[in-house]
Amino acid sequence: MNISIGNDHAGTDYKFKIVEFLKSRNIQVVNYGTDSDSSVDYPDFVHPVAQDVESKKATFGILICGSANGVAMTANKYSSIRAGICWNNEIVSLIRLHNNANILCIPARFTEIDAVLEMVETFLNTEFEGGRHQNRINKIQPC
Repeated sequence: MNISIGNDHAGTDYKFKIVEFLKSRNIQVVNYGTDSDSSVDYPDFVHPVAQDVESKKATFGILICGSANGVAMTANKYSSIRAGICWNNEIVSLIRLHNNANILCIPARFTEIDAVLEMVETFLNTEFEGGRHQNRINKIQPC
């Protein structure tokens, strides 16, 4: 499994901890995020993550910013991306089970790092249920 990760200035500390967590589980990580807390434009870090997931260079993506809204909106412009904003573990489980999400978007200003690491673990280990949910996903089309 390999993960592409991106973040803006609000998510730098979380990104470092997530990368450490993933590497401790022998998961390959490509870091497209800023390593600084100086203000940056989040789309610059979203596009390479979404491109990696869309092209299957990455199994999944993780995006982190203050609210996660901007990164999710940007990632979801890609036709095969299903990026979900999650602030607790139950929502993470549902975006994988029901929506087959391939990018986890984390709101760094509204979550605690211990909960985020649990969310990452759930995201990576939860399988899509398929069935009626696949029918719904098939109806998501670029406009």
